[in-house]
Amino acid sequence: CHVQFYSVQYPIDIHKRKLFLWFSHLPQEEKQFGGYFSPETMHVDPLILERNPEERLGLLSPCLQTQNSSFPSVTVEQLFEPTDAWSEDRGINVLLYGAVGTGKSTVIRKLVLDWCTGTTLANFKLLVPFSCEDLNQLSKMASLRDLVSRKYLHLKKHPLLSGEGSQAKDVLFLFNGMEKIQLDFRIGSTELCSDPNEALLPGVVVVNLLRKYLLPEASILVTTRLSALDRIPQKYISRYAQICGFTDPDRQRAYFTSRLLQQSGKTAHNQEAQALIELLYLSLQRESQLAAACFLPSYCWLTCATLHFLHFTSINAPIRTLTGIYTSFLRLNFGGEVLGTGAGTNVPIQGHHSSLMLYVVRTVGKLAFDGVTYKRTSFSERELEQWIGGKTKTDEELRQLAMFRTDVLDFFLAPCVGNDKYLSQDLSENDERRYVFAVPAMQEYLAALYMVLGENKSALEKLTRQVSMAIGQATEDVNALMNILSKFIPLRIFAIFNLLKLFPKLFEKISSRNKGSIARTMAAEMFRTEDSYNEDVLDQVEQSLLGVHGPQPKQYSEGQPFELYPIFMGGLLHYGNRVLLQQLGCSIQSSTVAQITLALRKYLVRELSKPQPPEELMDLLVLLYEFQNPRLTAEVLASIRAIRLTNIRMTPIKCFVLSTVLSCTPPSYHLEELDLSSCLLTHDMLQMLWPAFRHTHNLNLQFNSLGPESCILLRDLLLDSKILIRSLQLCDNPLLDSGAHTLLESLPKNQSLTHLSLMHTGLGDKGALELAERLQQHTGLQELNVAYNNIGDNAALTLVDACREHPSIHTVHLYLNPLSDVGKKSLYVRGVLRGHGGSGRHVKVLASVTEGSDISEDWHPILSVIRENASSWDHKRIKQQLKVFLTDLEWGRQQQQSFWKRLHFRKVEKGVKQTLQMLEKDTPSKRYHK
Repeated sequence: CHVQFYSVQYPIDIHKRKLFLWFSHLPQEEKQFGGYFSPETMHVDPLILERNPEERLGLLSPCLQTQNSSFPSVTVEQLFEPTDAWSEDRGINVLLYGAVGTGKSTVIRKLVLDWCTGTTLANFKLLVPFSCEDLNQLSKMASLRDLVSRKYLHLKKHPLLSGEGSQAKDVLFLFNGMEKIQLDFRIGSTELCSDPNEALLPGVVVVNLLRKYLLPEASILVTTRLSALDRIPQKYISRYAQICGFTDPDRQRAYFTSRLLQQSGKTAHNQEAQALIELLYLSLQRESQLAAACFLPSYCWLTCATLHFLHFTSINAPIRTLTGIYTSFLRLNFGGEVLGTGAGTNVPIQGHHSSLMLYVVRTVGKLAFDGVTYKRTSFSERELEQWIGGKTKTDEELRQLAMFRTDVLDFFLAPCVGNDKYLSQDLSENDERRYVFAVPAMQEYLAALYMVLGENKSALEKLTRQVSMAIGQATEDVNALMNILSKFIPLRIFAIFNLLKLFPKLFEKISSRNKGSIARTMAAEMFRTEDSYNEDVLDQVEQSLLGVHGPQPKQYSEGQPFELYPIFMGGLLHYGNRVLLQQLGCSIQSSTVAQITLALRKYLVRELSKPQPPEELMDLLVLLYEFQNPRLTAEVLASIRAIRLTNIRMTPIKCFVLSTVLSCTPPSYHLEELDLSSCLLTHDMLQMLWPAFRHTHNLNLQFNSLGPESCILLRDLLLDSKILIRSLQLCDNPLLDSGAHTLLESLPKNQSLTHLSLMHTGLGDKGALELAERLQQHTGLQELNVAYNNIGDNAALTLVDACREHPSIHTVHLYLNPLSDVGKKSLYVRGVLRGHGGSGRHVKVLASVTEGSDISEDWHPILSVIRENASSWDHKRIKQQLKVFLTDLEWGRQQQQSFWKRLHFRKVEKGVKQTLQMLEKDTPSKRYHK
């Protein structure tokens, strides 16, 4: 958006232009959406309710209860409209309050931008925003005009702030985050002042503005949290208003639309985004736990960021991780926050420097860790009191706890909505209300943070650490004293001093063992047997947001699976997340990361020596991706020679994870097999997987939705001299003749391919003839599978002749093609080596379960292929072919004289009939064993 101002020569015009630039700046966290947003396009107004002053103390309940409130919904501009009690010589003081995450800062940013463009608060000529956190950092005395000019130099000596006449009625002061500054309204502590040029402490200036001693005509907007409502006496507030977030699904849907639908200009992506919005809306209308969380705009942001990560990850965008999203989410809401002492104390708020986020980890994180340990997601009020109330003793601790409960606790925990299948079975007799984490993954994130920060250590371990640090800091002094005292003190006492010197080393061993236990926990949680066949972790995250539409996924573990927990533990060790956590007051040392990483590599390699289901393998790749440690990734993957992700529902983020992880390996590293069959791959996903294909010998892309356009990428893949793909399986992809034409262009220059499967790809006579023509240009091919296509007799004969002339092809699959009896017999004869005077080689031609009047050696593999793929193939056509097989078998049996050969024919007939019965019942059965 470009704003046109009449002139920048006047101070207020300059002020509007600079304010617009400053407040248009989006936080770093917003850039992960791709940079398609502006504050105008993504803003959705939260619900704001005006409150009566006498009722404000009873309004600390969650805003979900205000949906049927009799209080009118208002805008900030309406709060400054004149009332009956208003007089021209006194401005209006508005106190806007709300819980963490309800959108106070966003409302303020939009308000300032709208004032700059003249769309709101036009009755105020000057808007002066202040951050109370900034004001609280100032230790020197300054006048009001100095405070303004310090931040807005262009407003220095502006007449509206002179205090002369009633000019100040056109001024609106905005103080954001009043809980972060110490205000004392006692006359004995804060002197009265009406001179805007008199130097005072910043807190005193704010108090006098609110008292209406200083610029009484000016209006003031103050924002604060619930716990700080009483910081300003009621007599100094004209109107109270509460921000209640998004209390109805329509507001939430508008927010999701503004975030997801504008994320890309691509039509296909917008269609997918529209489908996601509809699924979200259905989930919200069901009054799900997600709807209870999304009344806070912050959780709407987290939901959109997670879905954007899962569905719209791009290879061109900066790397994002799920752990990074949750860490950024907490930084947005708690960055720079400290836990003050509350009202009624004279201790400066910043004097304690107690990180609010660290307090969250030690209380809510401890609760989350206990839940993960004992597989519980819901907690009673008594349990909340036990874990979060703790053993508070001092008045200061009690005040901090009261502030935490009022401002922060409801941000993380919400009353349980509906019937959760994972609720604990031992509900209390009184059926008391139970609480759950607003977003299930938040429980696992906080539990992981609690673990990685070492907060789960015993009291003895914590004491050991404190003593070790104290002795470590005094090491130089101890060494100096040793040299002097050793000459005078007895030998026994001297031994005690030496023991003290060795204590830090003893602590290092204890600490190292503790870090090893963290790594062991990560590996154990990662490969829990009872979770082995659950949905992969990224699908679980999506289902927690969108719900499950259709058949419920198989769940093999009895309780709630906490498979994100070890992944978050790995992600928290990444440097980028540690930097953000450091800003939140949660420090993870580099030495800790090194020790955990060293132990983790050993445990992961040990677990990977056992066969792992595709879901567990996908989770491992996600863990390595979240860790963002190329060296560890390369060392772990060195023990893997095959990645089989059969039936994993691949998405852009999963393709990106796979490619990113394999890109960490050296160029010499190669997988023997990369199996991506039945993964719902698309052409766009293939492009993302290119880096993964570079490390693959045998590539299985069967049963996907790859069309002719995908063959362009596959052709380029085979033409790349650095990529040594030996086997390419493309069964059940609608490539058609046009796609085969593109793919076959790679044969002249490719030297690595030995096995090519084009079974059931829509190949016709034209494609088969072109394949026969191209074969002579590729000398390394050994096996060719073009079964179950539309190849007739003549094209099949031409292809077999070309294979017979080829130097290395030994097997051709042609069964399930529309071949006549004469054609199949001719193919068998053509495949056999000609007389010693002829040219050509023997080629095994698999066209039926019989070869002439004999049974084919490969009858069992042919039936196995049909059984494995029958569910996705055309039943009518397969039945027809099986009946042809029975006719061939019956004719061959009648030609046999030997009883044992006829018995063998009947055995094969039985296998064909069983396959036919399976198709007629249309139910899967056990594979026929030879």
